[in-house]
Amino acid sequence: MTKPTADSTSIKSAASAVLGFVNARPVRRKRRKREHRPGLAPGTLIAEPGAPPPSVSVIGYGPEEMIEQPIEQLDDLAKLRGRWPVLWVNVVGVGHTDSIARIGELFGLHPLALEDVVNAHQRAKVDVYPDVLFVVAHIVGWAQVGTSVDAEQISLFVGRDFVLTFQHHEGDCFENVRERVRKPRKQLRTSGPDYLAYALLDAIVDHYFPLFEKLGDWLERLEDEVLENPDRETVATIRRVKRQQLELRRTAWPLREAVHALLREDVPLISADTRVFLRDCYDHTLRVLDLQESYREQVGGLMDAYLSTVSHRMNEVMALLTIVATIFIPLSFIAGLYGMNFDPAVSPWNMPELGWYFGYPLALGLMLAVGGGMLIFFRRRGWIGSPRARRRHTDKDA
Repeated sequence: MTKPTADSTSIKSAASAVLGFVNARPVRRKRRKREHRPGLAPGTLIAEPGAPPPSVSVIGYGPEEMIEQPIEQLDDLAKLRGRWPVLWVNVVGVGHTDSIARIGELFGLHPLALEDVVNAHQRAKVDVYPDVLFVVAHIVGWAQVGTSVDAEQISLFVGRDFVLTFQHHEGDCFENVRERVRKPRKQLRTSGPDYLAYALLDAIVDHYFPLFEKLGDWLERLEDEVLENPDRETVATIRRVKRQQLELRRTAWPLREAVHALLREDVPLISADTRVFLRDCYDHTLRVLDLQESYREQVGGLMDAYLSTVSHRMNEVMALLTIVATIFIPLSFIAGLYGMNFDPAVSPWNMPELGWYFGYPLALGLMLAVGGGMLIFFRRRGWIGSPRARRRHTDKDA
């Protein structure tokens, strides 16, 4: 792949290209963590002060028909269960614990799973309950390159005739899945809730790839800047991106383990046909981790390249200063010699050159001859001149 030419202006424009989430998600302010007091009973839901009721929408579908509508009253969910082979309920906002608890009652969700839904910052995982499968995953993004990774927790429940997804914020990467559900004669319309769960997990995993693609283009331009015109802001950016990559690794690695657990464990709610697709999803998680490791090593290489470039430039400056100082050493000796002011009238040995008619021009000529001779000597030795000349002299010595 051909690298684009970069300068400081192109770096800034490239950085602005990756500002925000890949699907133009709004930059969110960090939410204040709710207090988790020690000693509470397991399964206790901690409310977020002033949290509004969640926004709930449903998609019910079968091979021939489907519905898609918002839900105003949570009790309406009970009326929809059983009317469709698959009922997908999407809940946005988990701070209103009474609503979350009511949804848990309607679908028979375990209190410990609901506690993990309400309390964010859970590690990606898979929990198998008697009649429900609980999966935690994360949608990732960042406000800009080098900032903290914005990982939104997605909690997913899979039952025999339903799929529940809980999100903390509006906006997700599931629009392609919704479009597939809306079209008849698609595999989603003829498959069960386990296949819908796979499609949602696959969308979460695939969401990493466009993000990494933009990051890779930005790193290539940053590499050109490191080699051509590095400065203090460049090394500060490299350090921020390196820290960002570590955060991204902590998010992506558990996701691989979660998808692998669906394949490794005997989960009754996952059919044999869906396991084939989950293997493909697992391969995608491995590709995500490979990309992340590759970019992490590239960021580390950028730091080494920056230090090498700065050291090389420092060596060039020191070499130039050394050559200048070396040339002026004999010139200073000549100037100092004729600056001793011994009177030639006292003794014929006291600097007879001071009485010469062309003494001053001869002294300057001697200085020019010595300086020019040293420059010629340095160039023949390959200490100064073009890099090609220096390599040629090095090869001759070898």
